[in-house]
Amino acid sequence: MAAERIEALKQEIQKELPQLTDTEAVDQFRIRHLSRKGSIAQLFDEMKHVPPEDKPAMGKALNALRQFAQQAMDEAANQLKTASASADDAIDLTLPGRMQRRGHQHIVSRTIEEISDIFRRMGFSIADGPEIESDYYNFEALNFPPDHPARDMQDTFFLDDTWLLRTHTTPVQVRLMEKYEPPIRAIFPGKVYRNEVISARSHVQFHQVDGLFVDRNVTFADLKGTLVSFARMFYGSSLKYRFRPSFFPFTEPSAEMDISCYLCGAKGCRVCKYTGWLEILGCGMVDPNIFVNIGIDPEEYSGYAFGIGIERTAMLRHGLDDIRLLFENDMRVNHQFN
Repeated sequence: MAAERIEALKQEIQKELPQLTDTEAVDQFRIRHLSRKGSIAQLFDEMKHVPPEDKPAMGKALNALRQFAQQAMDEAANQLKTASASADDAIDLTLPGRMQRRGHQHIVSRTIEEISDIFRRMGFSIADGPEIESDYYNFEALNFPPDHPARDMQDTFFLDDTWLLRTHTTPVQVRLMEKYEPPIRAIFPGKVYRNEVISARSHVQFHQVDGLFVDRNVTFADLKGTLVSFARMFYGSSLKYRFRPSFFPFTEPSAEMDISCYLCGAKGCRVCKYTGWLEILGCGMVDPNIFVNIGIDPEEYSGYAFGIGIERTAMLRHGLDDIRLLFENDMRVNHQFN
């Protein structure tokens, strides 16, 4: 009776072998027949009921059955592994080519590099400063009165009574003038922070490039010549420009620079608000009070300073109308500037 059951199980196993066409079927076969509670193990457990004279023959037959099942399962597993490797290595020459996407600089990083390169060619060095700044460097040393609106919590991220997230990169000019004697000619790009509502025109984090030139006999004409040269190299040589009076606590006199809208040919469009002009930066002569605060003789030295908003510059140059597009990491937008 035992020999008949062994033979019947072998025939059952043989019938299942053609079905071992995937790894899941192979694993189920192993559990069903070769595991500790499988069909072959159950027959081994029944040997205790076999007469002593029949045990050697039954044990030999069961071992042969187990070896047969194990070998059949191993062969099926190896065939599946070989077929999978062949499929991975196969090259279908009929498929169309697939272009590999390459990474590229973000439009903000590219704009910073382009601006920095222009000023570097004009003799400016590159400087940097801390993003966590003190009230002294961010406001007091730059001639901000104690009641100036920029000191209000609505504009500035204060960390405590002394420290804050810098609201502009202008504090770097104070640090430079403290550390080096004139002449000083440098720009300082970096991140700045404002406690504002995020909208199409404003964000809580953005980038600026400030510039400073201090030496003997520096005039407003030097400032205009530098900025006009920059604008023509960055936006194009055919543009027109104008300077409008403005106010900044750390410069006197102060001005804002506009250029003719190159997007519409100065005819008026949505980007230039139908005026034909685009505001690109603020500038002015360094206020003598700044020199006094730092210990530089304003009778001997003069200088100019300017500040450029990077996101605004990128938006104007590429016709974007929402600053949030530069921060949302939407690849549909980023790939347009590849």
